[in-house]
Amino acid sequence: MFGGFTKDLGIDLGTANTLVYVRGRGIVVREPSVVALRTDTKSIEAVGESAKKMIGRTPGNIRAIRPMKDGVIADFDTTATMIKYFIRQAQKQRSFFPRHPNVMVCVPSGITAVEQRAVEDATKQAGAREAYTIEEPFAAAIGADLPVWEPTGSMVVDIGGGTTEVAVISLGGIVTSRSVRVAGDEMDESIIQYIKRQYNLMIGERTSEQLKMEIGSAMPLEQVETMEIRGRDLVSGLPKTITITSDEISEALSDTVSAIVDAVKVTLEKCPPELAADIMDRGIVLTGGGALLRNLDKLLADETGMPVIVAENPLDCVAIGTGKALENIHLFKSRSSSAVRSKR
Repeated sequence: MFGGFTKDLGIDLGTANTLVYVRGRGIVVREPSVVALRTDTKSIEAVGESAKKMIGRTPGNIRAIRPMKDGVIADFDTTATMIKYFIRQAQKQRSFFPRHPNVMVCVPSGITAVEQRAVEDATKQAGAREAYTIEEPFAAAIGADLPVWEPTGSMVVDIGGGTTEVAVISLGGIVTSRSVRVAGDEMDESIIQYIKRQYNLMIGERTSEQLKMEIGSAMPLEQVETMEIRGRDLVSGLPKTITITSDEISEALSDTVSAIVDAVKVTLEKCPPELAADIMDRGIVLTGGGALLRNLDKLLADETGMPVIVAENPLDCVAIGTGKALENIHLFKSRSSSAVRSKR
């Protein structure tokens, strides 16, 4: 009788952002993976967007933290609280929602059995009836509408906040993959360190992210762009304003971008020749927030000699794929238990 009301959830539990997909309705929650905690009472002050606004602006008794690091749980209890908050947000609009939905969460492909179990346990603690996991690049490929269930090779590069996942997929499984803990957060940190070295100026995470998004590029731009930023002068200790060019940001990002390019090359080297031929025809698909870095597709195409395409909706691919996978949830039930057994 109540079968039609069973609203399973798919969660893209990212280092930077968390997206929740409700089966039949699409993405209903899209918030930063940030929690603000009161250090004196250990209580939760804010979660998501309101907590992100507090980063770098909190008094001594409040700490804004990211409980996920490099795609895995760094703080178990805070992550469970955060997942609970996001599940509630997703359930708000409908009164007939089951209190304990089945939840599928995406995890990095290089995750250990212990890390995978932590994700499942945190999700159950947050109120899920059953928790399933799906590997991030596989979810990204489903979300990007690649033919993952067919006997043909598809290659996806998912650049998130904490990890870059590179995988070759065929016949509903990952043939070869590489997970490197270098992605959007590392890019932001590279910009902070570059400006500190070059200008003796300390800037925050929000400013570095803004620089990356507005004038950042994987290769120098034909027309140089500039942006004014404010920070704290490390010599005088006073606030200071400087102008940064897009070429400087390209230089700051060069090491991080090289690490991503190397991960793609290593995965291609391990790829069976038949599948490599398929990828040559279909191209490499970029997903995740990092796919939006200008000229990254051109640089990868130059370095690999293969066509590179940015997915239509790169930020949502993993969440959409996780949601679509709910329709085949029975496959992941056996897969996640066997994966844990094989990783032990």
